[in-house]
Amino acid sequence: MQVVKIAKRVIRATIPPALFLGLTAYFGWNVMRGEHGLHSYATQLHLLDEARSAKQDATAEQEVWLRRVRGLKEGALDTDLLDERARSMQNLARQNEIVVPYAEHDHLY
Repeated sequence: MQVVKIAKRVIRATIPPALFLGLTAYFGWNVMRGEHGLHSYATQLHLLDEARSAKQDATAEQEVWLRRVRGLKEGALDTDLLDERARSMQNLARQNEIVVPYAEHDHLY
């Protein structure tokens, strides 16, 4: 009889703190490593930084292409420069033109 009372007293004294420690450990683990925990939050911040960087790169590339397209409009083209560039790319010259040779590493454009 005495042993049963002692066992009940021990059980009553240990089970509530053990449950409390178990719940605290469970919630602590979820705060750190759960689906919405701190590690997941840090990962999401890293992905957000990568997405912002990719957006900046895409915006810069888009601006480059827009500038190139604007340069192709009829009012923006200089016919003399266009003729000179086309003939230099095709390696053609007229009889009355002076040809100035450039080394391979010296680019005109």
